[in-house]
Amino acid sequence: MLAFQSPQWNNPAMLIGDRLRELREEKKLSQGDIEKRTGLLRCYTSRVENGHTVPAIETLEKMARALEVPLYQLFYDGEEPPALPNLLKRKSSGETAWGSSGKDARFLSKLRRLLGKSDEQHRKLILLMAQKMAVR
Repeated sequence: MLAFQSPQWNNPAMLIGDRLRELREEKKLSQGDIEKRTGLLRCYTSRVENGHTVPAIETLEKMARALEVPLYQLFYDGEEPPALPNLLKRKSSGETAWGSSGKDARFLSKLRRLLGKSDEQHRKLILLMAQKMAVR
């Protein structure tokens, strides 16, 4: 079950704090242990666990490493990652973009190299010309 779906939690700070406390206590770790493993102050961990502070994603990554769990487990309480929805297969932007492969890619690479050697005034002129040509 996704932890965010629990009706008792409507404050995201409380949600992540409660989940971090739950995981820390399951591992029988103290806030001091988390401080030693992450370099984050014990009082900061307390503020997060009590819902007074919402940690940045980088901080959550540190905490997940300290708790020896994958990051997704901070947001999900199942044993396995949640199943991904069956989304329609789409082509990635790299597959559909002009200049991403073949002859067009070589042309684009050469154009970039030459533009890099041009001064700012000439690059602006070339861009203006390309914009005019593209409208036609």
